[in-house]
Amino acid sequence: MSKVFSFSPDYQDCINANEVFCGGTGYQIRLENGKEVYSWNAFGKKNFICTLNNEAEHVYPDYSLYPKLTKDTAFGFLTRGCPRGCSFCHVSDKEGRRSIKVANLSEFWRGQKNIVLCDPNILACKDWKQLLQQLIESKAKIDFNQGLDARLMTEEKAAMLGEIKLKEIHFAWDRYDDKDAVLSGLKLYSSFAKKRPHDHNAIVYTIVNYDTDIEQDLERIYTLREMGYWAYVMIYDKEHSKEVYKHLARWVNNRTIFAVCKNFDEYFEKIKYEQRMEW
Repeated sequence: MSKVFSFSPDYQDCINANEVFCGGTGYQIRLENGKEVYSWNAFGKKNFICTLNNEAEHVYPDYSLYPKLTKDTAFGFLTRGCPRGCSFCHVSDKEGRRSIKVANLSEFWRGQKNIVLCDPNILACKDWKQLLQQLIESKAKIDFNQGLDARLMTEEKAAMLGEIKLKEIHFAWDRYDDKDAVLSGLKLYSSFAKKRPHDHNAIVYTIVNYDTDIEQDLERIYTLREMGYWAYVMIYDKEHSKEVYKHLARWVNNRTIFAVCKNFDEYFEKIKYEQRMEW
């Protein structure tokens, strides 16, 4: 059964259970012509939008299961779904083409100093103002661990984000063709940003090996750096990607290397010299 998929194989050891459910995203994605397609379950049958039942969505998490990872930290979703429907992303197929509120902050946070938000597109939700206000009033350090949609940035949204006590914030610039809208939103955010974790405006997820060439990838990386943002390279289908993309990710995502070596050509020439590699 696992041969159908390109992800990790099934758990191989004996499980002492009457019934085992094969759940999770890995069982619902397969490669077709080099592209990840969501909508297939472990038995090769068509799936539909997968949502949690009401009890599961609203139950307070049992943080005692992972005490070290959740020490003084709350994790959760305020919203689910995304209207974008990007072809490299399975969120809209899994959760729907609308960003909808599914919880208040109090449902998974009870005074912890840190909050990690996993929302796919909170700025697209009609209740964004109410939800951002809850984060401001919590006075907790917030980590937006998914890429916020800079294309939806407004002065009001940027101002409210600027009032949040940030531990980390991420945006995304995945489609090169969205350049004008993304850069406009990032400029707007940087003008209101009061908190700059790690001395930069934000981290910007940047997908490569999908529908851009290396020159467009480098343009995005250099442009973001000039604006005071840090790109974070995400390799699509890393297992089958060209070697150059792995070097690109190592150069950008290793902040020490990126700070010292300002130009990818310079970095790559050193790598080729040291490893006698060609691409």
